[in-house]
Amino acid sequence: MDIKTADQSWLPRQLRSSVMAALADTPVVCLLGPRQCGKSTLAKMCEPERPYISLDEKVYLDLALNDPQGFIDELPDRITIDEVQRAPELALAIKRSVDANRSAGRFLLTGSANLMQLPRLADSLAGRMESLYLHPFTKAEIHRRTGSFLVTMLAGRLPVEIRSPDAPTPSALPKILLTGGYPEAVRRAPERAERWQRNYIQSVIERDVRDIAEVKDASNLKRLLALLADRTAQLLNQSELANSLGHTRATIDRYLTLLERLFLIRRLPAWHSNRTKRLVKSPKLHFVDSGLAATLSELEADQWNVQRARFGHLLESFVLQQLTAMADCMSRPPHFYHYRDKDKIEVDIVIESSGKVWGIEVKAAASVNKTDIKGLLKLAGVAGSAFRGGIILYDGAATFHLDNKSNILAVPISKLWEL
Repeated sequence: MDIKTADQSWLPRQLRSSVMAALADTPVVCLLGPRQCGKSTLAKMCEPERPYISLDEKVYLDLALNDPQGFIDELPDRITIDEVQRAPELALAIKRSVDANRSAGRFLLTGSANLMQLPRLADSLAGRMESLYLHPFTKAEIHRRTGSFLVTMLAGRLPVEIRSPDAPTPSALPKILLTGGYPEAVRRAPERAERWQRNYIQSVIERDVRDIAEVKDASNLKRLLALLADRTAQLLNQSELANSLGHTRATIDRYLTLLERLFLIRRLPAWHSNRTKRLVKSPKLHFVDSGLAATLSELEADQWNVQRARFGHLLESFVLQQLTAMADCMSRPPHFYHYRDKDKIEVDIVIESSGKVWGIEVKAAASVNKTDIKGLLKLAGVAGSAFRGGIILYDGAATFHLDNKSNILAVPISKLWEL
């Protein structure tokens, strides 16, 4: 076989150390994430000399589908196989190869669909494979920072920094949100990024959906994505979506699962406590990339003031994505939820780890005060002794206490990429 190497990168990825650790002691390492988020590039960053093939190339895909065992037997002992979800039939052949030689780091697989939701592949490689999740660039990665905000927050080490008020300046958030984190969008000027995002959405729907599901009319998925973009960071109402699209609730649920497998959306479950039965149990719907959501919603940077509520939802999804990407680089990732009770008191993001609870509110404004912490105080009361603190992320410059008793801080959103 004519085996190539992957392209070099232009920015370091925080997940690299986790991939290297897995390759050192696990026969099969699977790097999962949305198409074009940098998986093959990260593979090259980890081991530049490792041979690489992509199942996007028809010659390799045909071989993998028609003779899976023969295809695997002809490969070098250490190999990267890109877009492996296109040939789930390889799973059993990889299993046999690994059972015959369990050397660490033999197969580095990448997938643009969540293989953990593809039973044939996940079951065949159970106990032989470690899965890692690569996200689009975080803002910390773009700024070449360590991305330690989440670890610092959970450790209670966010520094209080009262600053003198500066002269008002335009917010940088609109451009950040519209760009998102896909490498190709980050490289481009804003108008070119939007065009790339539109082409990307079309490509994923027309091409990747066929690899993992049978969908008769892909236009239905595009219409659903547009509706979901307008509802990002809001409670998921499948009945309302079904009525809007003229489909059954079961069909909508199937489409949502498909879009999750392709890493386009995520459902954020509700946080529950045994202390109360008045909590809303519906998940929230979040777009994974704010740039894709903004493009589908046709938001523009100069609408920041007149469409502040819509930008606020987009900002909440952006923050969740930054935190999730940081968490997936941790040895013991925390769990993420949202909080909402029957009185509509809510907290945007609830973090739970080892029985401890933190709350995060996201505010698309340059100022914050004690009236903004009602949800965090309610969460603190419900969580009781498990509550360790809360923060309100806002578009300002100072970090300061809003409630000392409950350890609630106002923190600039920019700290997400400054730490």
